[in-house]
Amino acid sequence: MAENHGGSGGNGILSVVGTGPGSADYLTPAALNALRQADVIIGYRTYLDLIASIIEEKEVVASAMMQEVDRVNRAFDLAEQGRHIALVSGGDPGIYAMAGLVYEVAEARASDTEIRVIAGVAALNVCAERLGAPLMHDFATISLSDLLTPWDVIETRVRAAVGADFVLVIYNPRSKKRDWQLARVLEIVTDMRGTQTVVGMVHAATREDEKVIVTTVAQFDPKLADMQTLVIIGNSATYIRNDRMITPRGYKEKYRLA
Repeated sequence: MAENHGGSGGNGILSVVGTGPGSADYLTPAALNALRQADVIIGYRTYLDLIASIIEEKEVVASAMMQEVDRVNRAFDLAEQGRHIALVSGGDPGIYAMAGLVYEVAEARASDTEIRVIAGVAALNVCAERLGAPLMHDFATISLSDLLTPWDVIETRVRAAVGADFVLVIYNPRSKKRDWQLARVLEIVTDMRGTQTVVGMVHAATREDEKVIVTTVAQFDPKLADMQTLVIIGNSATYIRNDRMITPRGYKEKYRLA
């Protein structure tokens, strides 16, 4: 049975705010407005550091990685006191981030706190921008983190997406402790699509140490990826032009283009 944290009190607001990939240039006006309206800003320390100049006059509660549940419960504790809380989430809070957990915790606490999800610019949007036009046709987004999802489930989804000729958007491709899964995905792609399948990688998009790579499965080194990296694997029609990754939508087969 879920523990009751007294969710019936207060008329606070919990805004789950997507702050984008890192650069303030990609912070939406809606997200900026939510941060300005909040009484308290809560988030993972690294994400808070990226918006430090925006929240410098706010009350801030920072925490480390792997403390998501504690962070969300702290946000509810404060919101249930009648305060307006902004729970910061990098990228978009509805994509592998905090929005879902907030709703689950609200249910477990029987909290009637008003929840607002403020969309952010997702990593896949900015990485696609940096790589060219890789997402112009159907794509599947898959996280390789097996912390919450068993690896056999993840591999089944990868095989299904590759078999259906989706472009693959790979989140959480490689960490210090989880260093083999991306290589395994590339093996599957090689077996099912061949070594010339186009691969794009963006590390630290919009930040000072940003790195962009466009190559093929045969030439790609999975050791270059980390948890600040997003990898996009093209479909069978994706090609490289001027170091950019392009997935055609099909216009050439139907229209005269020039």
